[in-house]
Amino acid sequence: MLDWRVMAADDHLAHPLSERFDDALVYAATLHRTQSRKGTQTPYLAHLLSVAALVIEHGGQEDQAIAALLHDAIEDQGEATGPEILRRYGPVVHAIVKGCTDSEVPKGARKPPWRARKEAYIEHARRAPVTEKLVSAADKLHNARSILSDYRYLGDAVWARFSGGKEGTLWYYQTLVGALAEGETEPGLERLVAELDRVVTELLKLAR
Repeated sequence: MLDWRVMAADDHLAHPLSERFDDALVYAATLHRTQSRKGTQTPYLAHLLSVAALVIEHGGQEDQAIAALLHDAIEDQGEATGPEILRRYGPVVHAIVKGCTDSEVPKGARKPPWRARKEAYIEHARRAPVTEKLVSAADKLHNARSILSDYRYLGDAVWARFSGGKEGTLWYYQTLVGALAEGETEPGLERLVAELDRVVTELLKLAR
C-alpha cells in the first residue's frame, strides 16, 4: 500500500514555493487591489490566484507560478511595472510576464486597436517557449471557463463586457487553442490546451 504521507512529501519537494512566491502574492494583491473582473464585483486577485493554481497543478515551477500571479501587471498597471518585476523576480519571470502581455503602454494611455493586439498575441503564442505557454494557457483557460459559466447565466448579454464582442471573442479563443498547441510541448501544457479546447468548443456550441 502506498503511503500518502510519503507521496505528499515527494510532491512538496518536486514543486517548492519559497518566500519569493509569498512576496509576489502580496505584490500582485497590491497592484490589482482596486480592480474587479469584467462585469462583476469579484476582486481581480481571484483570477490571478486561479491562474497560479492551474500553473502549479500542471507542473509549473516557481518562476512560472510567480509569473502567473503577475501576468497582467504590465498590461493593467503600465509599462513602468516591467522593470520592477525584473528587479524583484529576475529575467525568467520578467520574460514570461512580457510574453503574456498584449500591450505595453503607460498606465492610463490608450492601447492599440483590439483586433491588432489580439492578432499579434496569437502570432507570438505560436512560437513562445513552453514555460510561457503554460502560463498563457492557464490564463486563457480560466478566462474561458468564466465566460462559459457567465454565458449560461446571462446569455448574450455577457458579450457586452468584451471589446471584441461575441464574434471577436469567440474567434480569439478558438484561434488561440491552435496557436498554443503548435511547436514544442509538455504533458502539463497539453492537458491545459486540451481542456481549453473543450471549454471553447462548448462555448461555441452554446453561443451559435
